[in-house]
Amino acid sequence: MGLRLRVLRAFVLLAGFFLMGFVLLAAMGVLDWLLVTRVFVDRAAWAAATLVTGTLVVALAILQGMFAFLRAGRLETEPHAVAAGADDQPELWDLVRAAAEAMGERPPDELYLTADVNAAVAEQSRLLGLLPGRRRMYLGLPLLTGLTVPQLRGVLAHEFGHYAHLDTRLGGIIMRGRAAVLHTVDVFGRNDTYFHRAVGLLYVTYAHLFLRSSQAAGREQERAADRTAARHAGRDATAAALRALPVLDAAHDHYLTAYAAMGEPLGALPRRGEVYGGFRRMVDARSPDGIAELSSGRRPPRPHRYDSHPPIAERVAAVEALPDDGRAAELDDTRSALTLVRRGEEVFTALEACTLPVEAAQLPRLGWDDLVMARAVIDAEEWARPLRVAVARAVRAEEAGTEGGAPAGPVDSDALPGLEEVLDAFDRGLLWREIAERMPKHHQAARLTGASARNFIRPRVFDGLAGLVHLRLVQAGQAAPDVAWSGRPGLALPEEWEKGMDDALDAAVADTPDSAPLRALLAGTGSASAAGPALRTG
Repeated sequence: MGLRLRVLRAFVLLAGFFLMGFVLLAAMGVLDWLLVTRVFVDRAAWAAATLVTGTLVVALAILQGMFAFLRAGRLETEPHAVAAGADDQPELWDLVRAAAEAMGERPPDELYLTADVNAAVAEQSRLLGLLPGRRRMYLGLPLLTGLTVPQLRGVLAHEFGHYAHLDTRLGGIIMRGRAAVLHTVDVFGRNDTYFHRAVGLLYVTYAHLFLRSSQAAGREQERAADRTAARHAGRDATAAALRALPVLDAAHDHYLTAYAAMGEPLGALPRRGEVYGGFRRMVDARSPDGIAELSSGRRPPRPHRYDSHPPIAERVAAVEALPDDGRAAELDDTRSALTLVRRGEEVFTALEACTLPVEAAQLPRLGWDDLVMARAVIDAEEWARPLRVAVARAVRAEEAGTEGGAPAGPVDSDALPGLEEVLDAFDRGLLWREIAERMPKHHQAARLTGASARNFIRPRVFDGLAGLVHLRLVQAGQAAPDVAWSGRPGLALPEEWEKGMDDALDAAVADTPDSAPLRALLAGTGSASAAGPALRTG
């Protein structure tokens, strides 16, 4: 079946989706009339009232769904984006208008900056999209951070390709219809009454049929927009922008986890403007290969069966298969698209204000160095605590003359052993005789014995000992925060510790523990009470 026939079939199904509501309302009106005038005439009035009430509830659900369908194309006030006026962002608007002019399209009426690695367009729905209306464009600040100016031209040309509807105007109606159908089904899904579920099942079944029919049209619309972008912005720039999307998406996910959410255990956030703005620091600090490494080994998301977008790899291959247009030199412009945004700090701060929950926005703010140091201390305490508790219990059992199987009992957090006490316990042979038995482990691992048991628990003892070392170095003022935009945030340790720490820890947790290498390193750290950040122990 050709694209035009697929679009026509989808359009008929879209009209049927809306008309189905009228048919159901008419059917229930007839049913109510028969119940009241023919079936229950003057008898069993309570039964008639019950059934009529039930049909009225269903009718209300249908009207709710139809109203949701009509509203789906409207442009509501955007609460989760920063409006970018032409006077505020003239350079960005110049590029948008240039793309619109090249495409023979009118520019958007509104431009918004979002917190997503994405670009999108919307248009005011009029007669289900049959008449043109007010246009809105969305550009993600993380997307601008990772794209060059030529690549952004390719993205803009692609988005204006959606406005142009190069294949057929009905294709645009179907794409708007997909959003309306999904919105209508969602209305029924949010209501859990029996009548809503019954009518919702009918709508969901019909929606599946419509979405299957419109999927092919939607994918062809994306391919057409890609071809349009290649024609107006250049084949190579368009392909480069498409290739960058999954890479940037993975890099942004890494940034949000490793940096923006770093203060979650502390109940703190980066300084204002840095929750999203820090991403540009990470991108600037890494080479393109370094950014790409963040997506290596990452499986592409499984395509949804109703996804209107073809897989990125397929789209890139289709664009690269187009004839060479001789515009490869345009990629020599390596300016970040973010340079087109004026007063970036203010924009990033405004984006936080309209996207972060109120309770999150009220959290204390820390600079990156303070945030890294505080998080490093929290992590070190978390690593060390299971080992310290196990050592405390083992020492208590040793003093009481009991074996490892004795009840553990509570341990006073203020009396947990320090690093030297832990090493003393290791030196007395308690590690594999008593301490390892008291380390937390999965119930299946508890069945292990001998070398298997030691090899299972050894990494946990290693981590606990490393946590104690980090705490000691922080207390002694010999560890500094390392934001490490090109790697992972953590602590920068003295050179001798960077070189010898792992070997010393390995020796301390060996089958025959040897604490001498670690004690030799500790001898140069100074007093544990040296000035340094306050630590919470236990």
